[in-house]
Amino acid sequence: MTRFKRILLKLSGESLMGQQGYGIDPERLGQYAQQIKEAADMGIEIGIVIGGGNIFRGLSGTGKGFDRVKGDQMGMCATVINSLALSSALDAVGQPNCVLTAIRMEPIGEFYSKWKAIRAMQQGQVAIFSAGTGSPYFTTDTGSSLRGIEIEADVMLKGTRVDGIYTADPEKDPTATKFHDITYSEVIARGLKVMDITATAMCMQNNLPIYVFNMDVPGNLMRVLSGEDIGTLVHN
Repeated sequence: MTRFKRILLKLSGESLMGQQGYGIDPERLGQYAQQIKEAADMGIEIGIVIGGGNIFRGLSGTGKGFDRVKGDQMGMCATVINSLALSSALDAVGQPNCVLTAIRMEPIGEFYSKWKAIRAMQQGQVAIFSAGTGSPYFTTDTGSSLRGIEIEADVMLKGTRVDGIYTADPEKDPTATKFHDITYSEVIARGLKVMDITATAMCMQNNLPIYVFNMDVPGNLMRVLSGEDIGTLVHN
C-alpha cells in the first residue's frame, strides 16, 4: 500500500547534471526514470515538473544583461529540454508518458490543460509539465504549486540533493539541524529556502502538503511512497 494516490513530483534541473557540472547526466536521468516507473507500476498517478537550472536560469541571466522577460522565456525553454530528456528516458524503460507545455509548441508537446493531464494520468501515463506557468516572473517552484493544485494532487514531492529541510544549508553549515516536519508559516517566517514565497503561499492557501527528500539516492522515491520517514513534511 502507498500513502498517496496522485502526486506532483518536482525535480530540480541542477540534479540532472549529476557530476557533470552542466547539462544532463544520462546515468542520473536513467535512475530517475527507473524510480518513476516503479512508482507508476504501483498504480500511483504521477505529474512531474522539472526545473531548468542545469541549462539556463532566467533570474541569474538578468544579472548578466538579459532582459528579464526574455531570460525567463529562455528558462522555460530549458525546462522543455529537460522534460523531453525525461520523456525519452521513460520511453526507454517502457513507461508511457506525455509532455504538456504551458506555451503552445506542437509537435514538441501538447498544450497543457488540467483535464488533459488528469485523463493521461488516469490512463497510466506519467504527465510531464514543462515551460513553467507560461509567464515570466514565476519560478518552476510556483509552476509546481500551480500544477499540483490544478491536478488535485495529494502531495508535492520535492526531490532535491538533500534529505529534507534544515535550519541552515547543511552543505555549508555543519551545525544545521533537520526538521521532521514544519508549517508553511514557519518556513516563510524563518526565510528557509524550500521554495520561493509565492509557491509556499499557494500551497498553504490550498492545503497542498510538500514533502522534501533526497531524490538522488536510488530507491528513495519508493521509500517516501511506502511511508518511510526520510525527509521533511511541510503542512498547515
